[in-house]
Amino acid sequence: DIIPQPLLDQYLSMTDPARAQTVDTEIAKHCAYSLPGVALTLGRQNWHCLKDTYETLASDVQWKVRRTLAFSIHELAVILGDQLTAADLVPIFNGFLKDLDEVRIGVLKHLYDFLKLLHADKRREYLYQLQEFVVTDNSRNWRFRYELAEQLILILELYNPNDVYDYLRHIALTLCSDKVSEVRWISFKLVVAILQKFYANNANALGLNFINELVVRFRHCSKWVGRQAFAFICQVGMFSFCVSTCKF
Repeated sequence: DIIPQPLLDQYLSMTDPARAQTVDTEIAKHCAYSLPGVALTLGRQNWHCLKDTYETLASDVQWKVRRTLAFSIHELAVILGDQLTAADLVPIFNGFLKDLDEVRIGVLKHLYDFLKLLHADKRREYLYQLQEFVVTDNSRNWRFRYELAEQLILILELYNPNDVYDYLRHIALTLCSDKVSEVRWISFKLVVAILQKFYANNANALGLNFINELVVRFRHCSKWVGRQAFAFICQVGMFSFCVSTCKF
């Protein structure tokens, strides 16, 4: 009653490899690009009509097809709701996390948008995997690490101070020592955001431990770049403090 059956059948047939040979070599990519719109039109109650097609596209040999899905999986999660997302999208999301960097960047750019839709217990499972984003196929792909730092600033609100201290703090410190200055600079903002998280939640002991670690690691670093990093962290922290306390 929503979409004429012949039209839906025509859309679902776009994943047929024979059509890629005779119609358009990128027809599967077009199918992947349109899938969230089709899912929205059908509604979550008719997701079963698209589930097999989505799984077929998610395992397509062309990385461009998987990349397209990776960039839109957070939008599909909003359409499907938490139960269908946990059952049908989380396994595919986990597969994308282990894919090529060209695919992983899709889930990374919207990591916060996807994680916030999950239940707290399911979301917590990803704390163990966030560290994997620091490692890329190509170490020169510094924008990947930059994006990670940006996402972590947003993700901080999804976890409690203890989880931030145990897992995200290590990633932040690693990024602060990155070879690329752009990555280091956004990571300094991440460090300050972590400190703000601790003190906003009255986790003063964690905040003090983290400050001491920053002093040992950067303030007393034998290399000037480490000491410079500490100065920049103080600069970012002071600016954030002024912005939060000043009344305009």
